[in-house]
Amino acid sequence: MNVTTSAVRTAMRIDLQLIADMIEPASRVLDVGCGDGALLDYLVNLKGVDGRGIELGSDGVNACVSAGLSVIQGDAETDLFDYPDGAFDYVVLSQTLQAMRAPKTTLEQLMRIGRRAIVSIPNFAYWPHRWRLLVDGQMPMSTALPYRWFETPNIHLCSIRDFVALCDALDIAIECGHVLDRRGASRPLGRWLMRANLFGQQAVVLLRQNGERAGAGT
Repeated sequence: MNVTTSAVRTAMRIDLQLIADMIEPASRVLDVGCGDGALLDYLVNLKGVDGRGIELGSDGVNACVSAGLSVIQGDAETDLFDYPDGAFDYVVLSQTLQAMRAPKTTLEQLMRIGRRAIVSIPNFAYWPHRWRLLVDGQMPMSTALPYRWFETPNIHLCSIRDFVALCDALDIAIECGHVLDRRGASRPLGRWLMRANLFGQQAVVLLRQNGERAGAGT
């Protein structure tokens, strides 16, 4: 990795850095809820991917288009249905699943249109969140959950264990995963789910359908 590439990578959020590392060069990628296009720009210009994006907010779309990225304005909860099966090698959904009205359906659509899906989520079971509920009796806030309860866009918060259980129910395999603490330190998700659920502020996971050959992005 050259100095320029390293600097651009480091400028991204930690979870986006992990997502970028999971994606093979020259692959087809759809970034759902791509925001200002930071991840997509890195993938297109420094990993040579065929990148596309969909973003709800007009400010994010304008920023992406100004940067020369192929991004459309749309609502993922309705527009993902229009994409054909297996259209992408990877479909990315970063810090957005908890804001969906129907997260189970959204996850199913990600797995339908992509050979792999990469999802990052905040972990509501992170121990400081539990502590604040226990001691203060108030909804927790953190860098991963920065909103007060009455202004948050998050409507379906979950724990890492909740997300893993949903994947099991949908017959989705977690090919690899990472948990991040509040300092941004990353550890493999591994087999110690209870520990990850307690000490991980957020999780980033690479998903595939069960029965499909493992190996991509590991």
